[in-house]
Amino acid sequence: MGSMRFSDERQIDMTLGTTAVPLRVAIIGSGPSAFYAAEHYLKSGLAVEIDMFERLPTPYGLVRGGVAPDHPKIKTVTKVYERTASNPNFRFYGNVEFGRDVTLDDLRAHYHQVVFAVGAQTDRRMGVPGEDLLGSHPATEFVGWYNAHPDYRELQFDLSKEKVAVIGNGNVAMDVARILASTYDELVKTDIADYALEALKQSQVKDIYVIGRRGPAQAAYTNPELKELGELHDADVIVSPETAELDQLSREYVLGSGDREAERNTQTLMRYSTQTPAGKTRRIHMLFLLSPTALFGTESVEAIELVKNELYKADDGTLRPRATTEKFTLPVDLVFRSIGYKGVALPGVAFDERGGVIPNVQGRVINPADKSVVAGQYAVGWIKRGPSGIIGTNKPDSQESIDRALEDAKAGTTFTPASPDRTAVEALLRERGVDFVSFAEWQKLDAAELANGAALNRPRVKFSRVDDMLNVVHQQREPVTGD
Repeated sequence: MGSMRFSDERQIDMTLGTTAVPLRVAIIGSGPSAFYAAEHYLKSGLAVEIDMFERLPTPYGLVRGGVAPDHPKIKTVTKVYERTASNPNFRFYGNVEFGRDVTLDDLRAHYHQVVFAVGAQTDRRMGVPGEDLLGSHPATEFVGWYNAHPDYRELQFDLSKEKVAVIGNGNVAMDVARILASTYDELVKTDIADYALEALKQSQVKDIYVIGRRGPAQAAYTNPELKELGELHDADVIVSPETAELDQLSREYVLGSGDREAERNTQTLMRYSTQTPAGKTRRIHMLFLLSPTALFGTESVEAIELVKNELYKADDGTLRPRATTEKFTLPVDLVFRSIGYKGVALPGVAFDERGGVIPNVQGRVINPADKSVVAGQYAVGWIKRGPSGIIGTNKPDSQESIDRALEDAKAGTTFTPASPDRTAVEALLRERGVDFVSFAEWQKLDAAELANGAALNRPRVKFSRVDDMLNVVHQQREPVTGD
């Protein structure tokens, strides 16, 4: 475009995306999808200034707060994000919450585009009686707790109980089961939260029931996760031969679909079913074709009622579970619900309550009422497509959204900011008393965590309270000098 209309109606003959008029972009969130979005913008060939806003002082989203502590190789992906953050046209503003510290109207005043990369922040509920009894927890709370996420740091989990049910058949359910079944010696080698390490050292958990509503061939976890259970020092994996045996529909699916993950999973389960338990302290029971119908207990969970399912072929050809009339009760004292994540609405931003996502077409946010495109707003990652895929899945997802954003920038369908200047944003934050954290300050916080870990011969000891993080940042800051 040859000219651009600013809010004071001046006509300036400049092109958006040039050095004179850089494309100003705000990204809300700092997980993988956010960094992949930033990377794609910065490689676009246009002059782009990226400001990334994160509610916590620390970046990286679920890579820091969701990836299991005993999976350190997965976390090395942050090296890629660090390269993006080193670009002089990128700035990180940690400890800044959208809706509290900055609003959508603020972003309209300072940016041409805003990208929402906030993920899916809550668990889906089972919707059964007794779900809110003491001892029944969303898996995200347990994961956040052992990963030192400040939102979950103060939670308590009664690990004096011996029988635990983990509801779900995805990788998060497997992470929860594996952490519960790990020994202190296995966990101390990781960056698990220090308080979680001590609590798990005292754990009395003996039996862990991993319960899936579909069959072994339809499990959503990956084969490496399933194999890891069999590598634990002091836990037997219990799979009955009847459980490992596939029904006719599943056999046809595995043989005919070419789904190698399903094939590998069923082979691993079959191998577990032929092994004699070694009499280890803990036991992981893999159960399938079961759905919770109720939790029982006087004050806290004492048992879970399960209905047996059968598989049927739906009209679209997929195999789905349906309940039979057969039910039974399993005595358990603790339940972790891991049946999926769900997004949360953001102030002033369109939202699909049923899907738990920001409504969009290829990343362009749309008005749910009339499906019209909302100019200047984009979604990436789980808040765009729902909670699916692995970390790498977010790269093509983000690229798709940013390709649409770049098309819109060239067409001139953007916000028309009155103050498209980085200094104006920082002035606004300071005026509101927002104690924002830069990426360089995060790196100093990162170094402090690594040093704390090295002192204990551990890879890292995370700060788990925002105040403690900010104290470290303040100690490292250059003093502001005046006349």
